[in-house]
Amino acid sequence: MQRAAVPTPVYFTDAAPRPPEPPARGRLWRVLGWVSIAMSAVLVVSSLTAYGFWRRLDGQIDREHVDDKLGANRPAKLNNSMNILMIGSDSRAGENARYGQEVGQRSDTTILLHISPGGEQALGISFPRDSMVNLPSCRRTGGGTSPPQLAMINAAFSTGGPACTWRTIESLTRIHIDHFVEVDFAGFKRVVDALDGVEICVPRRIDDPKAELHLRAGRQTVHGDQALGYVRTRYVLGDGSDLDRIKRQQAFMASVVKKATDKGMLTDPGRTFSFLSAATKSIKADDRLTLSVMQKLAGSLRGMSAGKVRFVTVPVQPYPQDKNRVQFNAALAEPLFRSIREDNAPPAEPAPPAPVPAQQPGGTPANPPVPPVPPAQVRVAIYNATRVKGLGQRTADQLTGRGFRVVKVGTREASATARTQILYGAGAERQAARLAIALPGHPPRAWPAGKPGYVYLVIGTDGAVLSGAKRPMPQVPGEIRADRNICERT
Repeated sequence: MQRAAVPTPVYFTDAAPRPPEPPARGRLWRVLGWVSIAMSAVLVVSSLTAYGFWRRLDGQIDREHVDDKLGANRPAKLNNSMNILMIGSDSRAGENARYGQEVGQRSDTTILLHISPGGEQALGISFPRDSMVNLPSCRRTGGGTSPPQLAMINAAFSTGGPACTWRTIESLTRIHIDHFVEVDFAGFKRVVDALDGVEICVPRRIDDPKAELHLRAGRQTVHGDQALGYVRTRYVLGDGSDLDRIKRQQAFMASVVKKATDKGMLTDPGRTFSFLSAATKSIKADDRLTLSVMQKLAGSLRGMSAGKVRFVTVPVQPYPQDKNRVQFNAALAEPLFRSIREDNAPPAEPAPPAPVPAQQPGGTPANPPVPPVPPAQVRVAIYNATRVKGLGQRTADQLTGRGFRVVKVGTREASATARTQILYGAGAERQAARLAIALPGHPPRAWPAGKPGYVYLVIGTDGAVLSGAKRPMPQVPGEIRADRNICERT
């Protein structure tokens, strides 16, 4: 069946009057991006259906029991989303010894991968390693227990391994984590080669003998050793800060996800199995990430595309006591964490309740109900009175998709106290009633200065969430989508 065309909004400047005014570093990074293989494996695993393939892949994963190290006071599980903690380890054990000698291991990359209920979208949240945070008490890797302390976030991994990092992220975000995946240097190379290379884009020619890296300027494909050299180079790209390397890390992961979810790969069982085999040989995970869990996750991810995968960084601000450190910007970070915690599947759109009119003596209605009109008869002007860039246009697109006639999209001066309003001019009471059904919780009221026949939506601090739709996750400056142009500046 051919889909009906969505009417295009018409915008003009003079037909609708303005609405009323609202009321009054420490150690530089060593490695970047190798946890992208775990992200990609999660997103393409749904293409395998044969049980034998699953069994072979499952047997290749190194697993660790962590449940008894997570403590009892954990955040509640609020929905059917999946949250996977992805950790990049710079361990030099085994195959990794060729990259130098280091005592112990560190996590210089920590990403929380959030997969919405039903596989609707995926969001990777990077936690800057130079963030000063309150670490909870953890069981030490070598025995004993560490005290609660103020330290850099990556100290959790060196103190108590994946379980301590898991505990730390849960305590900071109050987001329930379901599983962890850990990846090292050698695993990174295996997966990049299994993908037949990954595209990158560099702004200028790179010659870094220390990293054994030589790249021409512009778009190109890198393979195992070359890819590892690119993500490990410390001096020839960017400003050397942790935040700058995270941008490049996310761009690399976006390119990996784009390659891994490419239709050509997903329709080639041989290539897909080769990739996933390399990935499962390269990761460590918790022992609850079982075969049945992976199969269930795979079913929810069918249809996931690169355009539905985004990467963001936890908003931070300078740490006053040390210019080389940062701390979370709570005012900006908490809305992001809350949106992850409350990411529920959208409910079915409820039918509007039938109005019950007041009765006069004798049984006749005192005020007959005002029946709403069809959406196509509603001309609405939308004004964004918040600091959320693009919110007015996104709301216009949603209303247009439901048949409303959006005649104007504009902005008003943001106010910290103004709430969303539905206003209407003379003769538009029924039109306003229809918009109030689509945007519940905002009773319409008459506006004498409004143009006759027009409805006005002024979006305030409580937003504009359509019935049956989820409240969107807040946009974070600098976010990267996996289907972006890899040469686009971030």
